[in-house]
Amino acid sequence: MEETIENEWTREKKNDRKKMTKSHYIKNSFLQGIRLLSPWSLESLKSLLSCLLIFITVNATAQQYPFINYDQSKLRFGKDSSQFMDFYKKIDELREGKRKKVTVVHFGGSHIQAGFWTEVLMDGFQEIGNFKGGGTFIFPFKIVKTNSPHFFKSFTTGKWIRKRNALIKEMCDNLGMAGMAGITNDSANTFGFNLLKNNHHQSFNSLRVYHNFNPSFEFSIANQTGAHFVRNDFRKNGYSEFFFESYIDSVNFNLVRKDTIIPDFMLRGFSIENDNPGFYYASIGVNGASTSSYLRCQEFVNELSTIPPDLVIFSLGVNDTHDINFSKQKFIENYDSLITLIKIASPNCTFLFTTVTDNYMNRKTSNKRPIKAQEAMYELMEKHNTAVYDLYAVMGGYKSIYKWYKAGLAAKDKVHFNGRGYNILASMMFDAINRSYKFNSKIK
Repeated sequence: MEETIENEWTREKKNDRKKMTKSHYIKNSFLQGIRLLSPWSLESLKSLLSCLLIFITVNATAQQYPFINYDQSKLRFGKDSSQFMDFYKKIDELREGKRKKVTVVHFGGSHIQAGFWTEVLMDGFQEIGNFKGGGTFIFPFKIVKTNSPHFFKSFTTGKWIRKRNALIKEMCDNLGMAGMAGITNDSANTFGFNLLKNNHHQSFNSLRVYHNFNPSFEFSIANQTGAHFVRNDFRKNGYSEFFFESYIDSVNFNLVRKDTIIPDFMLRGFSIENDNPGFYYASIGVNGASTSSYLRCQEFVNELSTIPPDLVIFSLGVNDTHDINFSKQKFIENYDSLITLIKIASPNCTFLFTTVTDNYMNRKTSNKRPIKAQEAMYELMEKHNTAVYDLYAVMGGYKSIYKWYKAGLAAKDKVHFNGRGYNILASMMFDAINRSYKFNSKIK
């Protein structure tokens, strides 16, 4: 979807944010009280509470939104589900202290860029073991003047030009896994980010800055009280890494242009990690992106190999189905190519497809092409031994987005959801993942 419609649905989602997180804070407050009870029964009580809250929420939601197909909210596997079972085994190992992190990378378009959907999943994965570590990927959307997730704030004193993989006119060479970059030619500039209050990643002691190593520019950490660190530059991999002696929740850089020989400093994002155990969850979304968009990114494999995923979630396809020349076969071929690239970066990765959400064209015309995209994803599931979460079926299928809109869960464009809508879909999706994991987990 184009930049022109961002403001409308972003505003709707912002208005819903407090409502969206209310149940989460109620749950956390209750857990604080539980901790005063027997430590031996804490995990059991937490599991019981989660099940109870899900039961109450689903039943209340089912009565309020009868058009949602709750019985379709489950993971589906091909004939060979062994790769996904390996992912579940990694979660077991994380819970048992046999590994430090499990990495999930979630690719998408505007559904993902805004962050509402993925923050619910981040919270859910961290809650599996009450983890406080792991990490996440951050792109400084605000410095290139586009909408951003709400768990961090990016800032700058300079002028940046946005480059992204979704539009040919905004493309440039050497885009990375984020599918977006900020370019500046300022003589002096500052940039950075700070984490805001959230339930999944509050601090970090390791930071990677992905950039283009232009010898005409030099960047360094601005003076930060108590921020003792070690810096290493990895030109081949395209990032500079900083290790901090203590945990921090913000960072600020000074950027200086030393000469005018080579123009443009390119910033491609940040990766933060906390060395406590937990999930590393990279939410990577670009407004307007389709399955072909990330195939244009020359540094995609190189950068993704620096955070090799254990699971990749694909939520691409809405923009594909808005193309009147949409081809199911081409859609499959694009996904085949993406999977091939990701396997180069992380050979033992497994995949989860979310089917394309029901949507309208130009706010007025219902779109049947997501049905073909749904068929394609089931074919991809069998071909690559992956899993599918059928969002299209859960929503209610063809023309269901209109019902979500009339119920106050979707934006006027009948493509995007508002905060409540994303919260419902994401909560159901994580519940399906968690139920499947618990059923197959060796930890009982």
